Amino acid sequence: MFVDVSARQGTNIQELLDAVLLTADAGLDLTANPNKAARGVAIEAKLDKGRGSVATVLIQSGTLRVGDAIVAGTAYGRVRAMMDENGEAVEEAYPSRPVQVQGLNSVPRAGDVFIVTEEDRTARQIAEKREAAERNAQLAKARKRISLEDFTRALEEGKVESLNLIIKGDVSGAVEALEESLLKIEVDDSVQLRIIHRGVGAITESDINLATIDNAIVIGFNVRPDTKARERAAREGVDVRFYSVIYNAIDDVEQSLKGLLKPEFEEVQSGVAEIREVFRSSKFGNIAGVIVRSGTITRNAKARVIRDGVVLADGLAIESLRRFKDDVTEVRTDFECGIGLGKFNDIQVGDEIETTEMVEKPRG
Repeated sequence: MFVDVSARQGTNIQELLDAVLLTADAGLDLTANPNKAARGVAIEAKLDKGRGSVATVLIQSGTLRVGDAIVAGTAYGRVRAMMDENGEAVEEAYPSRPVQVQGLNSVPRAGDVFIVTEEDRTARQIAEKREAAERNAQLAKARKRISLEDFTRALEEGKVESLNLIIKGDVSGAVEALEESLLKIEVDDSVQLRIIHRGVGAITESDINLATIDNAIVIGFNVRPDTKARERAAREGVDVRFYSVIYNAIDDVEQSLKGLLKPEFEEVQSGVAEIREVFRSSKFGNIAGVIVRSGTITRNAKARVIRDGVVLADGLAIESLRRFKDDVTEVRTDFECGIGLGKFNDIQVGDEIETTEMVEKPRG
């Protein structure tokens, strides 16, 4: 069942409530046991200047009380205080109740599951194991997927470039969404995108130090650096970017990645000349008397000879180019000239000489 709603415009709120009641009346077991240790999910989390780490959690089962030892993702601690949706302090929260929890040692991620443990030590051990597992997953995920063989070959050829990023944001949900979006950018296997650190809160001096060591760019999403961090960034020349719209950050990073790409070149036809006469020379070999049919024939340009639509010879060069008795650098369409192809003499009347040049392809 789907209901299109808008809290801002007040659209279909009553229809949503009716749908919830209808679902409940359909015989689903929507009850939860309040008489056990609480369990739920962190909806959002942020770092508050006065209160420290603040997580908004939704109780799914059990009862959460002030003083409980909890672990949420890689964060742990004791519930120091709880606030309801009106900002009022509460001592306990039952199933389906959203509350703001204070007392965690760090900021959990949006969507992290939280549980209540019997003592602080157990919560810390669970958090540390989760942190180690997450760190290993981050190391695997922080790089664009590239096979070991391709990576080694590209490394040997000097083709691997890396863009290192540090992401800081005001809430964990925004940081996570930005990270996921950036890692989905499709560019090229010759470029790596590495997110070496992410966190919630203001950009600190330690973030700038890390950026200095790893030559990283710092992205601040709705946050600013503190005084020390700003001074350090200016002194070390660290690039710090500030955004309030996630799509602007994605666009800028994507353009930066494209800028790291090695240029790609494609062969483009620059001129075509038709052989009208062949002049024999004991000193210079065969000289083609031609008329330029299209484009421009340029001295030293790469050339190929085409006979009856089939490439007769490739990898040649326009070694001499003359109009009458004068050496020239180029001859344009509808003009006649003499072309020498060096040691290649297998030319005859009716053959075409096509010249090409390598042009850099624009990145899409």
